Amino acid sequence: MPKMKTHRGAAKRVKKTASGKLKRMRANKSHILTKKTQKRKRRLRKPDVVAKGDAKKLHKILPYGS
Repeated sequence: MPKMKTHRGAAKRVKKTASGKLKRMRANKSHILTKKTQKRKRRLRKPDVVAKGDAKKLHKILPYGS
């Protein structure tokens, strides 16, 4: 059976943690930052864990981890 291909777009956006969870960066931090509060921008800097339902899909398209 041939090897499965990793979805390169997903691999660039998601990293696997030591416990096997998937880590991603938050959205809405690229432009139109003047109207967003400092507190909100600070929260957007921190990475977040991918939701359970989305993690199932991502594990399929990232067969060897990222």
